[in-house]
Amino acid sequence: MERIGILLISVFLFLGGSLGAQTGGISGYVTCSDSSPCREAVIMLEYSGFYTDPDDKGFFSLANIPCGNYKLVAFAYGYQTYMQPVRIDSSVQMIQIHLTALGKQFDPVIVQGERIRSLGISRKENVDGANLYAGKKTEVVQLADIQANLSTNNARQVFGKITGLTIWESDVAGLQLGVGGRGLSPNRTANFNTRQNGYDISADALGYPEAYYTPPMEALERIEVLRGAASLQYGTQFGGMLNFVTKRGPSDKRFEVNSRQTLGSYGYFGSFNSFGGTLDSGRFNHYSYIQYKRGNSWRENSGFEAVTGSVKLNWQISKKWQHQVEFTGMNYLAQQAGGLTDAAFKEDPRQSFRCRNWFQVNWNLAAWQVQYRPDSVNLIEMRVFGLLAERSSLGNLERINRIDLGGNRNLIQGKFANIGQELRWLRTFTWLGKPQFNLLGYRIYSGHSKARQGDGNAGSGADFYFLHPDDLENSDYRFANTNLALFWEQVLQLGTRLTVSPGVRAEYIRTAASGYYKLRVLDAAGNLVVDEKIQDARDRERSFVIAGIGGQYKLNSKVEVYANISQNYRAINYTDLRISNPGFRVDSNLRDEHGFTADLGIRGEKAGLFIYELTGFYLKYNGRIGQVLRAGEAPLYLDYRFRTNVADSRTYGVEAMGEINLFRLLKKRSLRFQDLNLFVNMAFTDARYLAPEQKAIDQKEVEMVPGMLIRSGLRYRWKSFRSSLNYSYTATHFSDATNSEWTSSAIEGRIPAYAVLDFSTGWKKGKWSVDLSVNNVLNTKYFTRRADSYPGPGIIPAEARALYLTLGLQIGK
Repeated sequence: MERIGILLISVFLFLGGSLGAQTGGISGYVTCSDSSPCREAVIMLEYSGFYTDPDDKGFFSLANIPCGNYKLVAFAYGYQTYMQPVRIDSSVQMIQIHLTALGKQFDPVIVQGERIRSLGISRKENVDGANLYAGKKTEVVQLADIQANLSTNNARQVFGKITGLTIWESDVAGLQLGVGGRGLSPNRTANFNTRQNGYDISADALGYPEAYYTPPMEALERIEVLRGAASLQYGTQFGGMLNFVTKRGPSDKRFEVNSRQTLGSYGYFGSFNSFGGTLDSGRFNHYSYIQYKRGNSWRENSGFEAVTGSVKLNWQISKKWQHQVEFTGMNYLAQQAGGLTDAAFKEDPRQSFRCRNWFQVNWNLAAWQVQYRPDSVNLIEMRVFGLLAERSSLGNLERINRIDLGGNRNLIQGKFANIGQELRWLRTFTWLGKPQFNLLGYRIYSGHSKARQGDGNAGSGADFYFLHPDDLENSDYRFANTNLALFWEQVLQLGTRLTVSPGVRAEYIRTAASGYYKLRVLDAAGNLVVDEKIQDARDRERSFVIAGIGGQYKLNSKVEVYANISQNYRAINYTDLRISNPGFRVDSNLRDEHGFTADLGIRGEKAGLFIYELTGFYLKYNGRIGQVLRAGEAPLYLDYRFRTNVADSRTYGVEAMGEINLFRLLKKRSLRFQDLNLFVNMAFTDARYLAPEQKAIDQKEVEMVPGMLIRSGLRYRWKSFRSSLNYSYTATHFSDATNSEWTSSAIEGRIPAYAVLDFSTGWKKGKWSVDLSVNNVLNTKYFTRRADSYPGPGIIPAEARALYLTLGLQIGK
């Protein structure tokens, strides 16, 4: 804690030294075409964080602006955007702004055709609100600009332009997202700090960082991905940050209703309905949605039903204060067909040997976010968030090469309750004649969870209750996690080309566990001969400081080079310690992981024409937690997967993404309303264990790391018609650290290379729209994972070819 105190003092001294920086101001009037005050306008200094609204007379004022060169921007709905370079000195300048109305003679189609075309992928600005992104690798998917099967959350299409992602495919409807980057496990996206609108959505950010909830893609505006350097602002994890940003109500309508109804293969039905708009002269924005979907997979015993809903309300109370509250709830029930052995998969991947396995999730999220701008150089953002959730799995966990002979099923139940608060203070100051940015923030988080495992009934229905709730057959635990963090980061503009961004994060973590587990031994006849209850209690505290630095250098206005290096830390998941599973065991002496990540890249773009990025990365993992194959006890010596601190590891690779609008290259007037975009996304990765003392593991490939990923696609757009064809290739890789080729239980083994083709097309006319999607066009038979537990165990076949038709209706006023 002493180091944290020193950090606090240093940061405040640094901030205090910036208070005397030289500043100036700018004032004036903004008028509309008829020379009346334009009260709806927004006036801002581009990329600076300074903005304001005019009063009833059209007067505006920006004060305490660091001296330097800026671009003044003013805009209002229905008017052309005004831009003018300005230089701020120690005086207050007066400027008159006149906004010109968009001419009525312009056809809306022509305006659409002549606008700058989005390529569907973009990057974050150096400063966005109270968030700093300079010198980091950032990727933003704009959902409105991609043609994809959004009803089923098709991750291959949605994340097609995000580099280096391994995607698990476990269900037809996209109920759970599984993505991992740069050699990290995709299991429920646990290696990312997963957020919605800036706040946590996972079960427990420390003890169980798995996200059983995935927002409906139909409700999203964009998806933001920030890589390993995110450890300073968003937590210490290796994977980075993944943020789902939901839509807002339209700013030009009091209400708008969107309804999308989808029918698909295998009895799929999806209904998405949203309601949003803006009231009170633009100060109150509301958006809510509800999504319902049901159906079956192409395999037997795989029906599902899911309901997700959300309400988001945003008040611009004054020019200084903005509040946002939201609530999200999700509930789904899914039957799980279980896994397959390698032989069964080759014979018929559609078959199922488990008809009694079920999975149920109830997820509830709430958040309150406040933005306060006391003046033009300070911005404070605060968010309070909480979660109440439960997940239950019921069924037969025995190895899949054993027939389900009935009997009591195993029930695993997890309940989660957590609350957290984050605060960020961004201050702008002047140094070297340039605006600079200081960010100081803290995070307080408390998570509580219950993990219980015991016998359920011997039936085949979705009956989630324990037979002996007061004396469970396996385990009963309570977990408590506390996290206090202080972080500081800065963006320094050293001239017109070079930007440097150093940062520090201090962490305090306390993890505690209390409960019991049972040691149960059966004889050869299946009779219980040992039934011993063992009490268990653990409590561990640690504090540490991690640091990082990034930078970027502009070669010209369109191309920049960036680099960063950042330390990482990942606490163990106590909730994994006492799950009883015949094919899977966990080391009771697991240790936290630590290491660092580094990026070096070049990126460039020309708006609407092309965008590209090439990145080399290195990830060092000390005490990496992984899975090794071990032989069981006599007399059967059945193999099982053992989760432990396998060894240190290193991962390096190259990621490349490029997209170009081929029609715009031709510069033909006849093609000005059409786009033909080609993108290619590739990643080459080498991940190895470094364990000279363990010959069976040393230099073996890290599990779940394909050596090559390729995703490519074509998108055609003409007016309101568009189509896309996406290709995805994943190279062969292993499921455990010993690189087992094959085992009888199918829990370990090689995952063969696979390639998948997806097609989607859509057309909109007025208030109506229609979309058609074909997933897995070539009907490829493949699998992305070997599960050690639910939804297996064993090989989980991916979905076969499936067709989906969506009819949409949009009305508003």
